[in-house]
Amino acid sequence: MIKPTPARTVGFRPGERNVFFHLLTACNLSCKHCYINPPQHGTVTLSLETVLAWLRCFSRPDQESNLILLGGEPTMHPDLAGIIRAAKSMNYHVTVDSNGFLFHDLLDRVSPEELDFLSFSLDGPDAAVNDPIRGDGVFATCTENIKKAVAQGFRTSLIYTVSGMNIVHLHRMPELVKELGVQRFFIQVIGLRGKPAGGMLSPETAWQVDPEHWLEIVPEVAARAAELGLAVTYPKVYLDPDEPFECAGQVAENYFIFPNGRVYQCPLCEDYPIHGFCMENDQLVKRRGLNEDRFFTLSIPEGCVMNKLLQPDNIEYLADGSPRHRISCCLLKQHIEPVRK
Repeated sequence: MIKPTPARTVGFRPGERNVFFHLLTACNLSCKHCYINPPQHGTVTLSLETVLAWLRCFSRPDQESNLILLGGEPTMHPDLAGIIRAAKSMNYHVTVDSNGFLFHDLLDRVSPEELDFLSFSLDGPDAAVNDPIRGDGVFATCTENIKKAVAQGFRTSLIYTVSGMNIVHLHRMPELVKELGVQRFFIQVIGLRGKPAGGMLSPETAWQVDPEHWLEIVPEVAARAAELGLAVTYPKVYLDPDEPFECAGQVAENYFIFPNGRVYQCPLCEDYPIHGFCMENDQLVKRRGLNEDRFFTLSIPEGCVMNKLLQPDNIEYLADGSPRHRISCCLLKQHIEPVRK
């Protein structure tokens, strides 16, 4: 067996820009772990005119920016194909994150040359695991459309959101991802926002996975996926003792845009009206007052300040009061290159 390339931490690169653009909050599914919060994020579908104006606001013609088009379900937007083409003309690297239903015949309305990546969400290796989380019939529809996308030459990725409901099945995913012909595998940690903000799935099961299970299971599955020839990315979550803490809000440009005009820098904050920016008259405006950016500058032994404030239950402490693990910035990732045999 060829020894896989060790996971490397992908540090924040100065000047890198990531724009996560929620075109709408509507969705055909009702996933149990959905982070969308309509009272905080709005319920409108942005018009094509507004989307293009906001894309121009965030674009840098002389520098490629990463654009991730989201919802709700972004393929429910009737103008998604035109939005993708317009974004490419503005020098965006464009990814669409879909639940797999691919409304408005997306695969027939854009070409693989016009879309950099089409990403699918799947939370189980079969319908028995996936569908109780995402909805009846979702596994069959999603996997069928993945096969169609791959056959048509689209570059594809798959996102698996790890939670208390499905972590024991994560080890079964690499073979499925490989079989489907997907190129990139993203393992994602669940955040306690939106629907999961209530905490427990049941008296016996929590949404979030404890450190021991995460560290025992996720890196090993990621390494095996790389052995199968997949590029794998997963959150750092727990910092090694000698690793410094960095907040993306301090050292990188990440914007999370919602249809009601709120623009966040930290996804953990999205359940609260503490967004650092907003869109006014199609321009990005910095907000005054006690907002998320004021917290980013704080230094605490636990690592991420926003994690300590908003989801402290995933922090364990030693007898002397120090944290057992420091929590990294949720945007810090680890990556394993596919093994070439």
